[in-house]
Amino acid sequence: SLAGFGELMQDVLWCFSQVKGTVDTGVTEADIISTVEFNHTGELLATGDKGGRVVIFQREQESKNQPHRRGEYNVYSTFQSHEPEFDYLKSLEIEEKINKIRWLPQQNAAYFLLSTNDKTVKLWKVSERDKRPEGYNLKDEDGRLRDPSMITVLRVPVLRPMDLMVEATPRRVFANAHTYHINSISVNSDYETYMSADDLRINLWNFEITNQSFNIVDIKPANMEELTEVITAAEFHPHHCNTFVYSSSKGTIRLCDMRTAALCDRHAKFFEEPEDPSNRSFFSEIISSISDVKFSHSGRYIMTRDYLTVKVWDLNMENRPIETYQVHDYLRSKLCSLYENDCIFDKFECVWNGSDSVIMTGSYNNFFRMFDRNTKRDVTLEASRENSKPRAILKPRKVCVGGKRRKDEISVDSLDFSKKILHTAWHPSENIIAVAATNNLYIFQDKVN
Repeated sequence: SLAGFGELMQDVLWCFSQVKGTVDTGVTEADIISTVEFNHTGELLATGDKGGRVVIFQREQESKNQPHRRGEYNVYSTFQSHEPEFDYLKSLEIEEKINKIRWLPQQNAAYFLLSTNDKTVKLWKVSERDKRPEGYNLKDEDGRLRDPSMITVLRVPVLRPMDLMVEATPRRVFANAHTYHINSISVNSDYETYMSADDLRINLWNFEITNQSFNIVDIKPANMEELTEVITAAEFHPHHCNTFVYSSSKGTIRLCDMRTAALCDRHAKFFEEPEDPSNRSFFSEIISSISDVKFSHSGRYIMTRDYLTVKVWDLNMENRPIETYQVHDYLRSKLCSLYENDCIFDKFECVWNGSDSVIMTGSYNNFFRMFDRNTKRDVTLEASRENSKPRAILKPRKVCVGGKRRKDEISVDSLDFSKKILHTAWHPSENIIAVAATNNLYIFQDKVN
């Protein structure tokens, strides 16, 4: 029971107060956030939206003058990553929506990230410039070429200070390798390669080569009428560069080893939970489809999210998950109406905290759920402008199923299914989380004592 939640405030794990939320009055489809990702240090947070834009937030340094602004994130850079395109051969529009963003570890002063829409992956370099060169010999200060006959003295160019400018430049464009929509990208631990996955194939890329990729998984049948499942998500192992997993719409997970064969159609391990015949229904296949798969930071576990549950699998046990968490079991009776309004096809993501002890995932009504793997406690929190003022303590929410409901509970019949938390991110080492609610980004951090 979380009735005594006030007493739990001493537990830093559950104490989140809002740091920042972006507010937009006129919500357009292009403004809806479609992915959220912290970089490896947690100093930067990137969001992508359906309009093809990437917005990067940077964490403010702690200030003695303003201690209450500890760790606040402010806009660092905004750039247009993808534009809408049209495939004339297939008469198909290609959306500019950013499906995924993945950061590369920082090697120098610049930052690098991968962003992808349905067809094209781009490698972006984000760098700072606070000096500009002056004193060119062949150009004047406006950049126009000078008449060589007028150049009588040799000048030594100098660097002059200027206002800080953050530049985002595309360094590589990886295109024309996917017939179907890209749903995942994952950077390998060798930091030389990455993979991109669509519905039926997974390709391996080298960061230096844009015109060629290696197909490492192909589940496309010779006759498309025999197609029974599609790839829904894929990720590399955090430490072993030869190992990766991918999940399917049938609720299965395959672990592959690239040392075995160039084409990993034969999996090394196959994770599947036998279905309980008593729970079998018309919607069983739909709700068992896995929408996200994530390795733990330790590399020992895999976490998967299907429509109603989050499951944790041990790599050494394939026949069933070691932990199963009900995200919103009260929706089981609502599956028929959720099917009619297409919500049953929503793809929720899930994330680990930095120590793999807590997992977080989203739900409807702008609710998001946290599960403590050690204490088995769980909490439902809400990301909304009404109850999330800066530095306010988030109160736990509870959904009631029966007719009677308490004052602080919300009825399952009054949940707003248009408000959904699909995308979340957790700081790699601290209790700071980012939650995308439609076009608003909420950043919460643990309570400041």
